[in-house]
Amino acid sequence: MNGRASRSFDRIADRYDDRRGGTERGVVLAADIEPWLSPGSVLEVGVGTGVVSAALRALGLTVFGVDLSGGMLRHARQRLGPTVAQADATALPFADASVDNVVFVTALHAIGDVYGAIEEAARVVRPGGRVVAIHGIPRRMPDDDMSAAVASLAPLRDDRPDTAPTLDAAAAAADLRPAGVAWVTSTGFAESPNEFATTIEERQWSYLWNVDDATWRRVVLPAVERLRTLPDPDRPRTYRLSPRLVAYQA
Repeated sequence: MNGRASRSFDRIADRYDDRRGGTERGVVLAADIEPWLSPGSVLEVGVGTGVVSAALRALGLTVFGVDLSGGMLRHARQRLGPTVAQADATALPFADASVDNVVFVTALHAIGDVYGAIEEAARVVRPGGRVVAIHGIPRRMPDDDMSAAVASLAPLRDDRPDTAPTLDAAAAAADLRPAGVAWVTSTGFAESPNEFATTIEERQWSYLWNVDDATWRRVVLPAVERLRTLPDPDRPRTYRLSPRLVAYQA
């Protein structure tokens, strides 16, 4: 994860959980991750505000976490105490074969270097352990007028490094074996067009961090305008998101 990405997460850390489902989402994700884990300890890389690791701990697991963003870690430490540390995903402060599981929860797209992160995860996980990733663009159900309004942003949103083929290739390069694939239980959200427009204007989504000014004017601003001119722009639309989970065996 580069410095710009870290600073961007610092900027949104205090409202991150409000936009991403908070502790409820953490409980859902942890419940779906837990059956894929080997017995023993868990290292969450890109621990963020700690909602998933806190839910895994509540299930009885020993959990550690790392993140590059100091702002996100402030919240993680409130939930997890001194078991979290500031570190890069490609240079983990753990010895070889020292943890039983490594977990990435919607983090690899922000880390960027998928091959480096998976290779480092394979280094620190014990033989027989698991590397589990929740990744990619989640399935949204149902499509609605907001989805149509921002459809022009798809080329920006879809240009991400954590695709299924990339993860599989990175795992194979790190001598990790496929262990299974699933779709995580969907989480419910409610957001109005005006609220969604504001998150775009504030660049709260990682796919907007590096958009140049010309593309912003040509592609992003028209989508914001379409959102704000939808009928009842302050009325929340309810929808559910379900991301993909993939597990690999060390």
